[in-house]
Amino acid sequence: MSTLKQFEYQQYLNIETFRKNGQGVKTPVWFAQEEGGLYIWTETTSGKARRVRATPRVMIAPSRADGSLLGEWLPALASADDSPAALDHIRKLMRAKYGVMFAMFGLLGLFRRARYTSIRVEPEQ
Repeated sequence: MSTLKQFEYQQYLNIETFRKNGQGVKTPVWFAQEEGGLYIWTETTSGKARRVRATPRVMIAPSRADGSLLGEWLPALASADDSPAALDHIRKLMRAKYGVMFAMFGLLGLFRRARYTSIRVEPEQ
């Protein structure tokens, strides 16, 4: 059984990233699942993106929008990629999953001239 099975049909995941001092920061986010990995769309300057670049070790669990857990925490490794290919790929995945809501979110970002990053999360082996 896939360790990511608990994320199927979920709308949110709670990702815990870690500060340099080891303190965890939990954040519920939208995500898309594909080929053994989970993808998160976030602003390049967000705290979670900065923390992932500094410390790729994360914890993930399916959750509600408020962060309350719907499953078990899983240790994972995350990597940030803001290349055009990575952004195109995650944009397609997120549009397929969230539809109009993701399009509206993207439109707001356009007005703010936000820059985005794709974060790929894979369970630790």
